[in-house]
Amino acid sequence: MESCPSVKNILLLDSEGGRIAVKYYSDDWPTNNAKEAFEKSIFTKTQKTNARTEAEIAMVENNVIVYKFAQDLHFFVTGGDDENELILSTVLQGFFDAVGLLLRGNVDKKEALENLDLILLCLDEIIDGGIILETDANVIAGKVASHSVDSGAPLSEQTISQALATAREHLTRSLLR
Repeated sequence: MESCPSVKNILLLDSEGGRIAVKYYSDDWPTNNAKEAFEKSIFTKTQKTNARTEAEIAMVENNVIVYKFAQDLHFFVTGGDDENELILSTVLQGFFDAVGLLLRGNVDKKEALENLDLILLCLDEIIDGGIILETDANVIAGKVASHSVDSGAPLSEQTISQALATAREHLTRSLLR
């Protein structure tokens, strides 16, 4: 009997292989050290490839890895060795495009770290417990944007970046008076 397609992890690493945002949905890597070793191995295996225009596929430790690079960010989606590469590629493209929409086309490490809350929400909208929920970038970005709270809300209901933006706005207004 066929099972529904699943994802073992989604990784967003920087150009040195450091973590930006990662989510693991499988117990294949039980410890943080095992996860970091896996991230290092896929980064090392893929760093010399040119996956800037379209996604590339690799096999690492009996896992199918689909990956794509944008400036100094490396996007990875991992599935089991029997997983359909096209489905994994669709998940990757949805994540890649949604991040591009949320970061308003400025997809780089600095912008990603400043909007880490949006990227983590994006991961939650795409996958839940390894099961693929959504792959359309516009739908994903729309759901993430709808989670954001307006600046008139109390600070306790805002994300850190929204709270900082609100504080910056209030400071600017008070200095201009």
